[in-house]
Order: sequence, then structure tokens, then C-alpha cells
Amino acid sequence: MRKTTKRTTRKVSRTTKRSPAKRKPAKRTTSKKGAFGGYKINFNGCNHSLEKVFGARPLAPSAMTKKLWIYVKRYKLAHQ
Repeated sequence: MRKTTKRTTRKVSRTTKRSPAKRKPAKRTTSKKGAFGGYKINFNGCNHSLEKVFGARPLAPSAMTKKLWIYVKRYKLAHQ
């Protein structure tokens, strides 16, 4: 014969459902600075080759950026 066990039921506390929190619309911020940190770069009239700017060896993109900014500042091509 099977033993019957007494089942206990848990009392579930019922809470009132909350309405979902209202989200504030995200504010769009307009950047005052443009591309390149607000600098305007003009390469017109430059006749240097890419080897002169970057060198003959392959470079990582970060190193290319650094060398490009060195070139821009040396020849005063950037204006704010």
C-alpha cells in the first residue's frame, strides 16, 4: 500500500501589478565640434607622397593617425 503524504501548499502573496515605469525620451545632444575635433583640414596644394607622410613600412591604423596629425601640424594644414 502506498503512503499518502500530506501536500503542503505555499501561500503565494499577491502583489498589485505596477504599471511599467515611464521612460523619459532620450535627449539628442548636438556636438559643437565637428569631425576631427572641430579642425578643418585642407590638403589642397600639398604635393607630398604617402611615403613621405607615412613611411615605406606597413603601419597600424593608430600609428597612421598619429603620423597624419604630425604632418598636419607640421605644415599647418588645420584651422579651428
